[in-house]
Amino acid sequence: MVEVTQGPAVRVARWTCSTGSNVQSRAVVVVQMGEHVWESSAEGNGPIDALFEAVDRALAEVLSGHPRLLAYRVVSLGEGPDAEGEVELEIAPPAGAQGPRSEGCYRGSCQGPNTIACSVEAYLAAINALLAEEHWAGAAEAAPRRGRRVGAAKAPGVEINEIDHEPSRWFER
Repeated sequence: MVEVTQGPAVRVARWTCSTGSNVQSRAVVVVQMGEHVWESSAEGNGPIDALFEAVDRALAEVLSGHPRLLAYRVVSLGEGPDAEGEVELEIAPPAGAQGPRSEGCYRGSCQGPNTIACSVEAYLAAINALLAEEHWAGAAEAAPRRGRRVGAAKAPGVEINEIDHEPSRWFER
């Protein structure tokens, strides 16, 4: 299993989600790798499911499908309301992947007080481990960009124009 990434990594630039009882959870994500930016929204049966689906949709052209979630585990690292948790998960390449891209098992983990945020970070850590494989080289760079362009002279991060993109507006529909 691969746990360490090399080279530029896909990272979460921004995310938001909405959930409640008797409603479908909704999520919006903006992910970035270098100057490539992808964004998407999705619904799910909880905030983590919605966020994973939004990440999958944002990176669908990079990965040529959706990774398969094989395992997901949350462990408390302490007790009480301020205790941190650790999210550990495992993914496999998309079901439609062929050749060497169809093989492997990739792990991601994250520790912190926010289980939802750690879940997204752990998921992207596993995706980055997958993309670090030689046979996935260039997949992110070859995929079309969706959303904003990140200026080369800007500091690291996504340039978000609040007029053109406000994820919370998606929830008001």
